[in-house]
Amino acid sequence: MSPELISILVLVVVFVIATTRSVNMGALAFAAAFGVGTLVADLDADGIFAGFPGDLFVVLVGVTYLFAIARANGTTDWLVHAAVRLVRGRVALIPWVMFALTGALTAIGAVSPAAVAIVAPIALSFATRYSISPLLMGTMVVHGAQAGGFSPISIYGSIVNGIVEREKLPGSEVGLFLASLVANLLIAAVLFAVLGGRKLWARGAVPPEDGGALGKGGTGTRGTGAGTGTGAGTGTSVGAGGAAPAAVAVRPDQETGGADGTGVRLTPARVATLVALVALVVAVLGFDLDAGLTAVTLAVVLSTVWPDDSRRAVGEIAWSTVLLICGVLTYVGVLEEMGTITWAGEGVGGIGVPLLAAVLLCYIGAIVSAFASSVGIMGALIPLAVPFLAQGEIGAVGMIAALAVSATVVDVSPFSTNGALVLAAAPDVDRERFFRQLMIYGGIVVAAVPALAWLVLVVPGFG
Repeated sequence: MSPELISILVLVVVFVIATTRSVNMGALAFAAAFGVGTLVADLDADGIFAGFPGDLFVVLVGVTYLFAIARANGTTDWLVHAAVRLVRGRVALIPWVMFALTGALTAIGAVSPAAVAIVAPIALSFATRYSISPLLMGTMVVHGAQAGGFSPISIYGSIVNGIVEREKLPGSEVGLFLASLVANLLIAAVLFAVLGGRKLWARGAVPPEDGGALGKGGTGTRGTGAGTGTGAGTGTSVGAGGAAPAAVAVRPDQETGGADGTGVRLTPARVATLVALVALVVAVLGFDLDAGLTAVTLAVVLSTVWPDDSRRAVGEIAWSTVLLICGVLTYVGVLEEMGTITWAGEGVGGIGVPLLAAVLLCYIGAIVSAFASSVGIMGALIPLAVPFLAQGEIGAVGMIAALAVSATVVDVSPFSTNGALVLAAAPDVDRERFFRQLMIYGGIVVAAVPALAWLVLVVPGFG
């Protein structure tokens, strides 16, 4: 049995054990990375740790820390009320507002994970407040980011168009952008219809205080029994060590409603937190600074001035999610280091039937991208497609668009950066259950979208 096949079988075993024994998949993946890396790939510790996603670790910790402070001092409550007022109480419009916002951010040049890191915590706080499915809200944010992700001036679009030009293939910048936009828009419409969107429309307009907005603790630190801490699915609060109380006491400076009961009022802590959130957006989008390091720095500044909020917020960093994602991606790094992904791609590229090779490449892009860099995978697969694209039987424009769509729509997977950010950002949810929902949905996307993209974009022979 080849080393590459062994490494794939071990990954399957990790999934099976994690599913049947409720062991943190990240811990299993670290053990698997050590075993396969040492015994099969002949890697030392440095080679194994080369795949550790240090940048994603900092992003997950930094962003969840900053927004945990925002929840603790009531800033997210203020933002939620402001959003409801913006759409005149039409709660059903908020998922589409979040979709459009993340799409606009990526279309003008934001990296997809940066846009999701900025929008997802606010969107999911809103979902909790107004009893919207967190799966609906989280996936709308991710698909929104991918909808704008291939504009001619975006990061993804620039990279893919650059690869196409380097490989001397025919390309269409507008066609690539529209393919991703339409695909994600259609998926979002289906999700909205299936995951409760029609009920949201039937709910009509609500005032900002409706839907339990002021009855669940108000400050964003409310306990619902699902737990806001890091023990996935434990139903307990990390800080208390036991079942979370039904409501959390509110300090005078964290009042959720003004004297007239018209909504959340601003306090110095909330104003400073809003300034910090704006600074995060400006630093990431305007100056290309790292989102994780910037978020940690801003959180530390807020913690120094208001230490009480910080003490509660540290316990709400999604540590179990950090362990899960970092462990799985470290194992994927071992697979890349030992050539498993290249081995699979070259095996498909050698198939003599171009249409069959095309659909298999789309599936490889989707499956691997669910655990690794979407653009990195496209950078590897597009050159592999060059030999049969040169034969003229497959349209290059359609094939590249199909690869782009297949490799990015799967970023809803909890093992991808965007999916991990959504999982980590969701307050007051059973994280184990939410993780399973994201994993099942990610699996459906991986199974269905590559075939549909191939059928719509490749089979007709565009380009």
